[in-house]
Amino acid sequence: MSAEPRCLSQLPAVLSPRERARLFVRAHAWNATSAQVLGPGYRYWFDGDGRGCVAYQDTGSAWVVAGAPICAAAHRMALVEAFAAAASDAGRRVVFFGAEQDLARQGGLQALLVGEQPVWNPQRWPETVRGSRSLREQHRRARAKGVRVRRLPPGEALGAMRPRLQALVQRWLESRPMTAMGFVVRPDIFAAARDRRFYVAQRGGAVCAVLVCLPVPARNGWLFEHLLRDPDAVNGTTDLLVDLAMRDLARDGATYATLGLAPLSGDVNRWLRLARRLGAPLYRFEGVRRFKARLRPHRWDPIYVVAPARRAATLLGILDSLRAFAGGSLWRFGLRTLRRDPGLPLRAIVRPGLSRLAARLAVLAAMFGLLSGE
Repeated sequence: MSAEPRCLSQLPAVLSPRERARLFVRAHAWNATSAQVLGPGYRYWFDGDGRGCVAYQDTGSAWVVAGAPICAAAHRMALVEAFAAAASDAGRRVVFFGAEQDLARQGGLQALLVGEQPVWNPQRWPETVRGSRSLREQHRRARAKGVRVRRLPPGEALGAMRPRLQALVQRWLESRPMTAMGFVVRPDIFAAARDRRFYVAQRGGAVCAVLVCLPVPARNGWLFEHLLRDPDAVNGTTDLLVDLAMRDLARDGATYATLGLAPLSGDVNRWLRLARRLGAPLYRFEGVRRFKARLRPHRWDPIYVVAPARRAATLLGILDSLRAFAGGSLWRFGLRTLRRDPGLPLRAIVRPGLSRLAARLAVLAAMFGLLSGE
């Protein structure tokens, strides 16, 4: 690619919106969620003065932003206000999903904690492994079972290896109880491939896991966006991939890495704690948190839903975010999940200690539906 314009306010008119957004990501992406916005499904709003852009999904009632405005920190609130005004003119609410403290602490906004993300300094990763017997044992176990890991050039990932990687993604999707979601968790590992790093685990020549990383340029770091394993992969496979990636990034001087949001973890409010408990049959909230914690993060950063201050702003923000993940209607998403696994409600009922779970889930779904006007 040719050198980036020294002044992003004078971008070539021939660039597509995604290419224009890519230049802002490469220059200003600080929020880890914002690094994910170059895949399919996003719309882009650009500040008229060329100071930045906002990547969002239109649910029909709200513009749901991935992370925060992508711009220099000094311009962030100006872009928030201008984007909110544009959304209001279009008859839409605004919500920022996956925002971090830099936005959550700004005046005039409401913030609701929705989880935490683990953070490492790759330069300290070798020290972390030396201090963790459990990590070393996981690595030893995977190697002893014949697992081999390597970095995969993007050309190979998009070429000879693509059918095998796609087959792995499909096997992973089929092992999930819930139908595939969209927005920032869309399982598209090939989008914006030229900016990604691919790491693959193989055993006996078969692909058993893949890790895909995205740069977070303003933090000299990387987001481990997709870490997918075959349901039959041996223990330690994903740990070995993370180890390879951390050491590779450390050699290149990176000082920041995250595996992204562990949803509903941390000190969330009581309603979200209830949602975490009731949603367990569909999503392994506790399991995701335990896996990420097992990798010995150096800290946990809080992640928020943020919205312009008004009555019930964060409640509506949660519902708008859910609709973005669902691709629109929560009801239709629920029906797709039930068609995928009709036995799910029955299994929820018979789980020990959760005899009334199905009824509670139905009430919760109805509440979401009523509040979101569906």
